[in-house]
Amino acid sequence: MNIVKLKPDDQDRNSEAWKMLCEYVDICAREHRTEFAPREYLGDEHFQRIYTLPTTIGTLTSVKKMRLYGSKLKRIPPEIGMMAALEDFDPYTSRDLHWFPYEITRCKHLKKTRVSIRKLYGNFKNKKPFPDLNDFHIRYDGDHMKCSVCDKTMHDNQANQVWITLQIGHDDAPLLASLCSNECAQQLPTPPPGYIPHAHKGGNTVVFPKHGPLYYMGK
Repeated sequence: MNIVKLKPDDQDRNSEAWKMLCEYVDICAREHRTEFAPREYLGDEHFQRIYTLPTTIGTLTSVKKMRLYGSKLKRIPPEIGMMAALEDFDPYTSRDLHWFPYEITRCKHLKKTRVSIRKLYGNFKNKKPFPDLNDFHIRYDGDHMKCSVCDKTMHDNQANQVWITLQIGHDDAPLLASLCSNECAQQLPTPPPGYIPHAHKGGNTVVFPKHGPLYYMGK
C-alpha cells in the first residue's frame, strides 16, 4: 500500500481570487441567499485558484444549495457545519477533495450530495489509503480549533484527529474528526456496513473489510 500524504493548505489569502471569494461570502450572508455558487461570481480563472473556503461560510445560514462543481478545492473548513439550512452539496469533479470535515454531519437538512467517490479515501473499489494521522496533522486557518463533537476550543496540537466513514446525504464519505477527549471519541457513531467499522488513525496498518457496502453487491 502506498503512503498517502495530506495536501497542504497552500491557499494564497492575499490573492485577488481569495478577496473576491470572501466578498462573495459576505454578499451571500448579507442578502440571505439560498444558493452559494462561487464560480459564477469569481469566473473560471479565479475559481481555479481557490483551494479551500473561508471560515466565514459559517455565516451562510440561509444557503440551501452549495455548488462547487469542478473546483480545485483540497479541503473544506469545519464551519460548514454551521450552514444549518444546507440541503444540497455538490462538489462533483473536485478531484482533490478526498475527505470532508466531521462537522458536515451537523447539517441536519442535508439530503442531496454529489461527490467524486472514486477519489475519496477508503473508497471500497479502489481502496485509496488513508493518510497516517500519527505522522500528519491537519491544521485549519489559525492555531486553534474546536472539538468536532463538543465544540471545546483547543490548540490544534492538542487535537486527537481520526478518520471515520459516515453517510452524508447520498454518499458514504471519509470524515476527519478533531477530538478533545476520549469521552468525545466514544460519542462518534458507527460507520455503515462495508467500511472500516470504527474511527482510526489511517496508515498502512488499517485493514479494509473484505466485502464492501451493500450497494456494491447489487442489493
